[in-house]
Amino acid sequence: MIDWQFTHFNDLTPAELYEVLAQRQDVFILEQTCLYPDIDGLDPQAHHLLGWRTVDGQRRLAAYLRVLGPGVKYTEMSLGRVITTKAARGSGAGRALLNEGIARAEALYPGHRIRIGAQQYLEQFYQSFGFETVSAPYDEDGIMHIDMLR
Repeated sequence: MIDWQFTHFNDLTPAELYEVLAQRQDVFILEQTCLYPDIDGLDPQAHHLLGWRTVDGQRRLAAYLRVLGPGVKYTEMSLGRVITTKAARGSGAGRALLNEGIARAEALYPGHRIRIGAQQYLEQFYQSFGFETVSAPYDEDGIMHIDMLR
């Protein structure tokens, strides 16, 4: 069971923000051996979806994404920094995260399309949520990406 928390940046506690940044660092920089500025200045403008699980009596982050409003990064609203932590992979947390994230984003910005810059190897995963590929593959920080719209 995942306990969802959807909040604006200003309402994250220091401990919650620390956990988000630590997990993003583990996934995007260490696991994917990709040196890039994860702290890109957009987090303060975002709503953040955190999926928590209780493991051995402790609250642990299982999944995370951020929602940016229309005009912040793209003309459309966007989902980004999508992660499932190593401990939660294979549990369905990633699918649950996308379902929850899409629902929250569409409720927050009704009538707007969602754009993502997806890692190309996840194209079919995102297509299963109604995203369509709208760009040729491109290299972003050493990983092939595609733009997708829903």
